[in-house]
Amino acid sequence: MASLTVRQLDEKVKKLLRLRAARHGRSMEDEIRTILGQAAQGSGRDPPEAIDPPARAGAQAVRPSFATPEPSRERPATSSARRVLLIIGGGIAAYKSLDLIRRLQDHGIAVRCILTKAAQEFVTPLAAGALAGGHVHTDLFDPKSEFDVGHIRLARDTDLVVVAPATADLMAKMAGGHADDLASAVLLATDQPILIAPAMNPMMWSHKATQRNLARLLDDGVITVGPDAGEMAERGEAGTGRMAEPTAIAAAAVTLLDATAGQRPLAGKRIVITSGPTHEPIDPVRYIANRSSGKQGHAIAAAAAAAGADVTLVSGPVNLADPPGVRTVKVESARQMLDAVEKALPADCAIFAAAVADWRVANATSEKIKKTKAGMPPLSLVENPDILATIAHRKLGRPRLVVGFAAETENLIANAKDKLERKGCDWIIANDVSSESGVMGGDSNKVHIVTASGVEDWPPQSKDGVARALVGRIAAALVKEPS
Repeated sequence: MASLTVRQLDEKVKKLLRLRAARHGRSMEDEIRTILGQAAQGSGRDPPEAIDPPARAGAQAVRPSFATPEPSRERPATSSARRVLLIIGGGIAAYKSLDLIRRLQDHGIAVRCILTKAAQEFVTPLAAGALAGGHVHTDLFDPKSEFDVGHIRLARDTDLVVVAPATADLMAKMAGGHADDLASAVLLATDQPILIAPAMNPMMWSHKATQRNLARLLDDGVITVGPDAGEMAERGEAGTGRMAEPTAIAAAAVTLLDATAGQRPLAGKRIVITSGPTHEPIDPVRYIANRSSGKQGHAIAAAAAAAGADVTLVSGPVNLADPPGVRTVKVESARQMLDAVEKALPADCAIFAAAVADWRVANATSEKIKKTKAGMPPLSLVENPDILATIAHRKLGRPRLVVGFAAETENLIANAKDKLERKGCDWIIANDVSSESGVMGGDSNKVHIVTASGVEDWPPQSKDGVARALVGRIAAALVKEPS
């Protein structure tokens, strides 16, 4: 009796057989054995005369998927279900990634999982698979997958790749372009957005090598969420390095998926933003001011408008073009800024990024003050209105989310926490504006998000990057039902 090998099959038949085998998680040879066995038993299932029959007229075509038959949790019935490939790295925070699977599914997202070899020391493929509802991938050389270039399929058959926890080792591999295991190979082969949630010991996070790798990843377009500050798993260890909470990672993932799909998560929301310095006149020539360029506030306004918000930007004197799609109100003094903000209400969110002068001259002169032998006349100063506190403490018409900025040169987090409590706002965006930071007038920033529940440290990035990330967080906060 003549023998028949896969190699001898027609190319079209081989392709159909390969796709069918991929759906069932079998090799092509095993798939042939299954077909022949079913035919011999007369089961009537999957008739051998059509390895994968063409769709009937009017029937919806089904795209073959890689891996075993996937239960409804991994691939919801709707064809528009969004897909996330979750890569779980080898750190103690891996246990949080099991909760992350659920959080993503709560948003109607289908989740596939890759566990690195080190991750399997903390969580099992069985646990991740039970939650994700499908096969968990662990091995670059898995014969059930790689007969059809499985790692390439994993890299492409997704809408977003999330790495949580992103360990120092995994970040180093990503930055160096390594591909010596399944996770790093997929990360190198994907053309989809990548979101990482770094998690490691604070000393490892602050190490120059990790920060170099982080800078490279940011330049490559990788998006980060976290790490947070707080107690670590190791006894007596604390600092920045905790993986962001699963709810925050899921919110960032949803925002990225919305942006990729061209959705506008802030559509229908009204946002008021202040930006730049204020100028408090001394006389017609001189004024009290500060070094704020307005770049961060203007970037936030542009990002909010791009996300679909109806944005009013109240700007002090800056040398910047008005952001596109934004209603810009130009003012000079703190009192003018407060008046413009109140006129722009009601709003869903107010973001106070302007560096408002705390003091103004009590009696600015209408004529230029002349230098005399007696020297400079004394200036009597009075306190300016506190715009952030005024809006945050409104009884009627208070925006649902009030966000302030804390520009500090020392005791950054302590001062930001104090400001959060005193001003009555919901969030404080704290940043170091000392001369060494280069933030004032520069194009990059490093911020910390201070809320009543804790502090989240963001990595250094461009002011545009900060703006996009902040707008994503705001969108996630505004879609929640008011408490």
